[in-house]
Amino acid sequence: MTGRELDAAGITDPRLRDAYTRCRLLNARHGRTYFLATRLLPVDRRPAVHALYGFARRADDIVDDTGTDATPAERAAALTRLDRLLRQALTGGRPAAEPVVLALADTAARYAIEPAHFTDFMASMRADLTVTDYATYADLRTYTHGSAAVIGLQMLPVLGTVTDRALAAPHAAALGVAFQLTNFLRDVGEDLDRGRIYLPADLLAAHGVHRDLLLWSRSTGRHDRRITAALRAAEDLTRGVYREAEPGLAMLDPVARPCIRTAFLLYRNILDTVAEGGYAVLHRRAVVPRRRRAAVAADGLVRVLAARLGARRAVPPAPVPYGGDALDAKEPG
Repeated sequence: MTGRELDAAGITDPRLRDAYTRCRLLNARHGRTYFLATRLLPVDRRPAVHALYGFARRADDIVDDTGTDATPAERAAALTRLDRLLRQALTGGRPAAEPVVLALADTAARYAIEPAHFTDFMASMRADLTVTDYATYADLRTYTHGSAAVIGLQMLPVLGTVTDRALAAPHAAALGVAFQLTNFLRDVGEDLDRGRIYLPADLLAAHGVHRDLLLWSRSTGRHDRRITAALRAAEDLTRGVYREAEPGLAMLDPVARPCIRTAFLLYRNILDTVAEGGYAVLHRRAVVPRRRRAAVAADGLVRVLAARLGARRAVPPAPVPYGGDALDAKEPG
């Protein structure tokens, strides 16, 4: 399947093919929801999404120090090196030694993605090395602009739009933020173990919650109604961002809509699972049941087939920005 995606995208250089393949493996291994939705895209556009995810994952792994005992200084140095390689690659420097950078630079060139989006992303990654909490929601949104909103903006050229891209951009940015706020709520306990609290302090304080109370609940496994109320408020806030994002779905290229709609529904289902589980995210991770995930994916496949059929019947054929409409109809997602 990897080879067919690369062939469809016109990626022939062996080194580039290896770089994209590594990005795809990262997406498949770590981005379960994201990877499932990506499989609903036209085949030729999937490598670009894998590259965007692979680079973001690499930076995130450096910050979170997965699998090593690197010191903060060592993590900062590794992130600086990654940033330097990225800047060199984006400005036409020598090919990057880091596979995720090589694939990302190729994708950025193919789809004319704004370099500023990657600059903003790296700024938020650097913040994760020193910032452990956010006083207000406004402060958090400054962080999520670089860590999440720009991911949506990076994706837009790959997906294509039926409107002026500038009209779709705010909704794409909001969707990136909605996905990340969902992750923040789902991962409250794991983030606390790393010393971080992404839920705004003013939201927590409004319900009488502070770091010590969260640590107490995490360590004892006991619940507290104040924490439940604060987490419910975080859920409500996140659902509001999904409402900001939703109008953008209809602005996407029809053959790309099923992918993003599926991701939209799967991530929003995480919020449902958090609520159904009594907001016990400090004690266990909320996981969407496989049956529910399969139902959303099956609906996405039906929409993919309908979009493909519609594109074939269109007279004259509707232009598809940045690539063809090749699609593997056999894939169940």
